[in-house]
Amino acid sequence: MSGTNYLSKAFKYAGFIFCCLCTGVGYGQSPTKVTFSSPDSNLVAKFYQVQEGKGKTMYYEVSYKGKTVIRPSVLDILLDNHLSESAMALKVDTFTPWTSNLVIQHITRQQQDTSWIPVTGERSVIRDHYNAVTIAMEKAGNPVYHMNIEMRAYNEGIAIRYYFPLNEKGSYYHVTAEHTEFALPAGSTAFHALWGQAAYRELPLKNWPGEAERPLTLKLPNGLYACLAEAQMVDYARTKFALHPQKPNTIITAMYTPADLISPFATPWRLIMVAEQPGRLIENDFVLLNLNQPTGIKDLSWIKPGKIFRVMSQTTADAKAGIDFAVKRHLQYILFDWKWYGPAFDFNADATKVAIPDFDLPGIIQYGKERGIGVWLYVNQQALLKQSDSLFRVYEQWGVKGVKFGFVQAGSHRWTTWLEEMFNKAAGSHMMVNVHDDWRPTGEQRTWPNLMSAEGIRGNEEMPDATHNTILPFTRYIAGAADYTICYYDPRIKTTHAHQLALAAIYYSPLQTLYWYDKPELSKGEPELEFWDHIPSTWDETRVLQGTPGQYISVARRKGAEWFVGTITNNNARTLQLAFNFLPAGKTFTAKFYSDDPAADTPTKVRTEQRNVDANTILDIKLPASGGLAVWVY
Repeated sequence: MSGTNYLSKAFKYAGFIFCCLCTGVGYGQSPTKVTFSSPDSNLVAKFYQVQEGKGKTMYYEVSYKGKTVIRPSVLDILLDNHLSESAMALKVDTFTPWTSNLVIQHITRQQQDTSWIPVTGERSVIRDHYNAVTIAMEKAGNPVYHMNIEMRAYNEGIAIRYYFPLNEKGSYYHVTAEHTEFALPAGSTAFHALWGQAAYRELPLKNWPGEAERPLTLKLPNGLYACLAEAQMVDYARTKFALHPQKPNTIITAMYTPADLISPFATPWRLIMVAEQPGRLIENDFVLLNLNQPTGIKDLSWIKPGKIFRVMSQTTADAKAGIDFAVKRHLQYILFDWKWYGPAFDFNADATKVAIPDFDLPGIIQYGKERGIGVWLYVNQQALLKQSDSLFRVYEQWGVKGVKFGFVQAGSHRWTTWLEEMFNKAAGSHMMVNVHDDWRPTGEQRTWPNLMSAEGIRGNEEMPDATHNTILPFTRYIAGAADYTICYYDPRIKTTHAHQLALAAIYYSPLQTLYWYDKPELSKGEPELEFWDHIPSTWDETRVLQGTPGQYISVARRKGAEWFVGTITNNNARTLQLAFNFLPAGKTFTAKFYSDDPAADTPTKVRTEQRNVDANTILDIKLPASGGLAVWVY
């Protein structure tokens, strides 16, 4: 899609933006509460200050259809600017806590309803619809400092951040901690993971083994589901979630490191998603994208989603065999993983030179180009850090399509801004990106659509069990595309083959890795592989048909007139009903089913059958333990 077409389509779908100013609040006067709601009025948020000791504490609350989601919870951010203040001959601010002498100056209310076209995504059009409140405050006794609380109410959730306008005296900001609280109803549980590639456990809000990774999905005792997420974490330190040390049933943000910033700036958004069904959290994950800036890339035609196969043996012959396999199996890319340029952890390794024998990389790239297969290269952080000023330009000259960033450091303010710079530099050389290891996206794919995927997931490199696989859509995938590295032939797989097939429809990634750990000679042309042959990696529509974290899930995704459906169960066998009411009424479709069958005449034990379906079709499906079902509807 060209930049011109992208902009024209985005303009075509644009709605309206409407702003209005409330009556100003006089200095020293604070309204009892600021209340606002989502466009559909289901979500209601409140902000207010309470006099406590020598200062005021900021609080907020959230409810959904009258049910409590967030009880009164503190909003607080800690700054220590004394070094900057001293250096610039400013008043050294010693008021503690920093936010407790903030006085409301005025309140601004805003409504927005627009739509935009993603380059890749789980839907072809994304609506950005919210009501917002900005509470502008000034520090009493030190008016050089201003801070705004910005709150947005989407139908999908409530977003909150701290914004610091331009400081007229030029003081720099040293953010030492952010203490945003989430006081939840007693009896809530969380799907907890210690780090990006950790396993998940459903835990009560007490005695956690450590901080929880983002996003954090919650089950509330009132029947609601919620998800705490971080959005637009692009110039800040990663913030995970911890239990409050004194307040029961309360989660608090925990910054990885301090952040040093220059005004004007905003902290990342703290997002509280709410839904009556857990599958709606997945369908609503686009709200993280809406909380990021639109892309400034003008020409988007070079960003092409696709399926990718890793060549396990790095020789010229094996590379060409991998390209031939990619052509046969309708894949778009191949990947050469680490060490192709030497010891990846060594700063002396040169990522512009092949360091292994019998590996004609220029010839391989040309061989792939002639057959419509693009080449991706792995590059470790050491080489990226040392060579990034020229590396992407060299790869563009070679004809490389994308770079897989390996073993990146994640969490600190330094490495967050460094990674953003890498996305920018890669885009400047028309290079797509896949980030691996502990890093997770926070919606910045909207700004950098060349960011195709990221790891930050316990995928088939670790061979998790089926129960883990049923948790991932409701947790990690809310953050955005993930590179699970789906396998098919490796004997270490802990699920059935139909389960693995279905993952390609359930797990979203515009760069979808298939056949991880597999080699072309392992494939015997199994008929069920046509499901992967035909499945795309980016979508026009996504529906979560049913599911419960840790138990089962059914997802239907549409591209054009075709639908691809995936259903998986956990480690237990179960029978489910699969309704095809997502299909347009009055039309009959052909559907191919790929299911587990011990009697199937293939080594993979997958049975393929065909039947007609329509919007009224409801089928009982029996899934074995760790099993799955894939359906191609056309």
